[in-house]
Amino acid sequence: MGKGEAIELEAGGRTVRLSNPGKVYFPESGYTKLDVANYYLAVADGITRALRDRPTTLERYPDGVDGESFFQKRAPKNLPDWIPTARIAFPSGRHADEICPTEPAAVLWAAQLGCLTFHPWPVRREATDHPDELRIDLDPQPGTDFDDAVPVAHELRALLGELGITGWPKTSGGRGIHVFVPIEPRWTFTEVRRCAIAIGRELERRMEGKVTTAWWKEERGERIFVDYNQTARDRTIASAYSVRPKPHAPVSAPLRWDELDDVHPKDFDLRTMPARYAELGDLHADMDTHAFGLEPLLELAERDERDHALGDMPYPPDYPKMPGEPKRVQPSRAKDK
Repeated sequence: MGKGEAIELEAGGRTVRLSNPGKVYFPESGYTKLDVANYYLAVADGITRALRDRPTTLERYPDGVDGESFFQKRAPKNLPDWIPTARIAFPSGRHADEICPTEPAAVLWAAQLGCLTFHPWPVRREATDHPDELRIDLDPQPGTDFDDAVPVAHELRALLGELGITGWPKTSGGRGIHVFVPIEPRWTFTEVRRCAIAIGRELERRMEGKVTTAWWKEERGERIFVDYNQTARDRTIASAYSVRPKPHAPVSAPLRWDELDDVHPKDFDLRTMPARYAELGDLHADMDTHAFGLEPLLELAERDERDHALGDMPYPPDYPKMPGEPKRVQPSRAKDK
């Protein structure tokens, strides 16, 4: 098959045209555009569940992982009428209409555009200002790795359990671990971020010297960074089952808690994940049957403020100055002044 001969693929009763199916997307592994499309067909129910009704940014590599890439936030003009959109507001006050996949064919349609990684917002299209997922990003800093994040994930699970909350873990597709908590969509992005900060601070106390919430890289050291700003508005985390743009085509893999100690991110890629999925199904399938309240975490945040004088933390640099936010100045620069 020449890479220029378009083919048609079936997904959920719809036909999606795939142009240049033989185009190599991962030169080191030889995986093609068709391999990516077939992978997403193999995990169709799982990726669709992860994206369903969520405004989604597409991370596109139309010429493969060695070519130019970009994040597509706005729905393209040639969007099929069967893919809905939702209007989301950026911190700047500007708006965009993003695609909200509701079926496997929408995932294939995005793969046809060279989308490898899907970045869904933690909201549904009917309530775009109220997250229904609290996403905790355990991000290994230089000198640490996935194996260092595992004990932190276990401590996080214990902390959540003490508060009557359950989280669902997955690999990031890189070195990190993501834990998603389904929540009632009753709180704002600011309140959800406050909960992520409270979680990070409690983990810092419990695992002193191994966990950090320091926003400035110069202060983090060789520790696991709880990236609380991934819960800020317009910050997204790669979805479960997303392919990541690394040479061996790793994927973000849902995990069982009891296998965390025995796995490594490199175990899960475009080649190995379909067999795992066929055997285990979607390990996050029951997330949508739960919705936890944030009251226990907001109480933790209030205690931090009351007993430890720990308030808000810096936002990302592209954000407008937020109410109650401390000075957004790098500590080493602040000392120079």
